[in-house]
Amino acid sequence: MHLNLKLAVIAAAVALAACGKKEEAAAPAETAAAPVAAAAPAAGAVIKIGHVGPTSGAIAHLGKDNENGAKMAIEELNAAGLTINGAPATFELLAEDDAGDPKQGTAAAQKLVDAKVAGVIGHLNSGTTIPASQIYNDAGIPQISPSATNPKYTRQGYAGVFRMVADDVHLGGTLGKYAVESLKAKNVAVIDDRTAYGQGVADEFEKGVAAAGGTVVGREFTNDKATDFNAILTTLKAKKPDVVFFGGMDAVAGPMLKQMKQLGITAKFMGGDGICSASLPKLAGDGMADDQVYCAEAGGVEGEEKVGMEKFRADFKTKYGEEVQVYAPYVYDAVKVMAAAMVAANSSDPVKYLPELKKTNYKGVTGNIAFDEKGDIKNGALTLMTFRGGERTTLSVIR
Repeated sequence: MHLNLKLAVIAAAVALAACGKKEEAAAPAETAAAPVAAAAPAAGAVIKIGHVGPTSGAIAHLGKDNENGAKMAIEELNAAGLTINGAPATFELLAEDDAGDPKQGTAAAQKLVDAKVAGVIGHLNSGTTIPASQIYNDAGIPQISPSATNPKYTRQGYAGVFRMVADDVHLGGTLGKYAVESLKAKNVAVIDDRTAYGQGVADEFEKGVAAAGGTVVGREFTNDKATDFNAILTTLKAKKPDVVFFGGMDAVAGPMLKQMKQLGITAKFMGGDGICSASLPKLAGDGMADDQVYCAEAGGVEGEEKVGMEKFRADFKTKYGEEVQVYAPYVYDAVKVMAAAMVAANSSDPVKYLPELKKTNYKGVTGNIAFDEKGDIKNGALTLMTFRGGERTTLSVIR
């Protein structure tokens, strides 16, 4: 198995040497696009790769899921016996907890910069990823987020930022269209948690509803630590929505579903990737019925690509005793992509491997990975899901 893995990684690196839009972006400033060079590790030195996610707090289960994806990739890379610049390549994961908090996120970012990491995988949330990206950019350290979907992240003009999944324009807009055209919703209510992710995806959902001919009858907001939603739900109940959309994470969506049931609100419940987790049924308890909740994961595979994803999920469960929550496969692939760029450049110096990262064309467990000029994933997919019998059920993959 180790020989096959080694050959697969080397083949990916060779493929990376060959080359490989979402909406318009303002022209980036010259100064923002030219990060300062980070110090290059010596030949044969340990190559440090950082990972940041919320491994404490309400969504720690999602952060740990991501971190475990990174650990799997690092272990496999070290087992493969790669060489860079004529010396054995040993990778070390430096994992930091940002608790989903922007201030803690920037502190974690500075800690990784001070540790002289060669690259960073993270953060999980848009609200932590965006402020941290300036710190990495200033230090000349490439950053690949596996899950931040706010469009601003890749529209700042930074040369070293990359995203593994489709952004909120695609995610929210597609869900808005689905609510009207497939769920036949005429009146829609929207709630967001006022985070960069939650508000962003809710805004795009609202645009998608309007474009499809639906009507938003109410817009309310809460926060990402709230537990009582009776006031806003009672207000929205009076407007008789066919669908309630929530821009936020599963830790808030679960209690919200319970309180919707208590108030007799029978509307369908929708959300983005933040609620589309394996833990949502447990968090919602008896507040969630079959085919009541519709969500979209900002990624997805179909056809022959399903084989690799299914194997990853099985291996992950065997190793960690847990189902994949959402984005562990994207973290796993991000680590492999970064390492493959280093192999192709024959260097772990960010200045030297960044050009290879930009022209990535890598076949991973999440599908084919290539980035556009902003660092967004090309041909990003969405997986529309519902829940039946307490399990996620895939409805379709949309590109």
